[in-house]
Amino acid sequence: MQPEDYQPPLTWWSHVWRLVVMLAISGISWGTRIDYQWDHARWWFFTDLALGLVTYAAIWWRRSHPVALATLTNLTSIVSASSGGPAALAMVSLSTRRRWGEILPQVVLGALCSVLAEQFFRTPQESEPMLVRYSVVIATIGITVSWGMYVGSRRELLASWRARAMASEAEQQAKVREAKSLERARIAREMHDVLAHRISAVSMYAGALAYRDDLTPAQLRETATTIQENAHLALTELREVLGVLREGPGDADPERPQLGVGDLDALIEESRQTGVRVELVRSVDLAAVTPTIGRTLYRCVQEALTNARKHAPGTTVSVRITGGPEQGIDLLVENPLPVGGHRASFPVSGLGLVGLAERVALNGGRQSYTRTDDRRFVLHVWLPWQS
Repeated sequence: MQPEDYQPPLTWWSHVWRLVVMLAISGISWGTRIDYQWDHARWWFFTDLALGLVTYAAIWWRRSHPVALATLTNLTSIVSASSGGPAALAMVSLSTRRRWGEILPQVVLGALCSVLAEQFFRTPQESEPMLVRYSVVIATIGITVSWGMYVGSRRELLASWRARAMASEAEQQAKVREAKSLERARIAREMHDVLAHRISAVSMYAGALAYRDDLTPAQLRETATTIQENAHLALTELREVLGVLREGPGDADPERPQLGVGDLDALIEESRQTGVRVELVRSVDLAAVTPTIGRTLYRCVQEALTNARKHAPGTTVSVRITGGPEQGIDLLVENPLPVGGHRASFPVSGLGLVGLAERVALNGGRQSYTRTDDRRFVLHVWLPWQS
């Protein structure tokens, strides 16, 4: 991380208190000389003041030109005691970058300038021993560098925390987007599974009304009632599926448990009532399978019956479920392919088996379908006993 990456912006209060501290340091440094300069070397007084004003103006560029500014304030401190405040702030600001290649040369330059100031620009009022004065200079340089290093370290630490928090938030948002995408895909599959089954029945009965002109009024009413019931069920199930998208209370009724192996008999009976001839052979007790496998198996049978009703009406569909805890679950659905005659005009999508294959694969199973030489469509699904 570069120093520029963790330099915080300064507020008006940050500028004010820094200015107050600089004025205090300059006042302490210049206070011992100002009387002597005014009385005995007025040129020195105005030179000291002018250089101090220059450093006070230049200090605002301490972040963009830290090395140049530290060099300037160190050099002016030889003659100008009023530049002591900007010199201290420039050294602290340079040290916040924590680059020893920049700090060490300025420490040496600051010490050298202090020696020159003591040798050539010392007033008679400054009567402290040289050892004391040099000790004060070294202590001042050490304090400013140490304080700057501490401030820079803390800034970098806070910046790293902010960066990690932002990265964590971005990762969380990515996970939320991924979860939403997966949920949309799940809803799309559910909508296909639910609506295709109902709409195929509606279309079949509506087709019968369009092509049959020998139906009695009672048969017409019965067919229309069946169409109405299936349309109502389709709307109800669509509302239940889309209910997961609602966020506000009361937007949808609580979701009922999803259909599973316990509903297979009802599914087969419902298909028979719509005119599909279904032969069911089940040689395994499915009560012990996990709910996920049970729902997947139910959707497989539902999709197979829906496709048979859509593409091969009037044929006999054979559904065989075999297997066991050791072998897994084998589902085999067969139906003859239609030969001539009327076929309901359903949209050709081909997405049902694709979505079904994805669902099966997610549960660790396999799916395949073929058209045999004797004109039969065979759907084979294998599912593990436990997901």
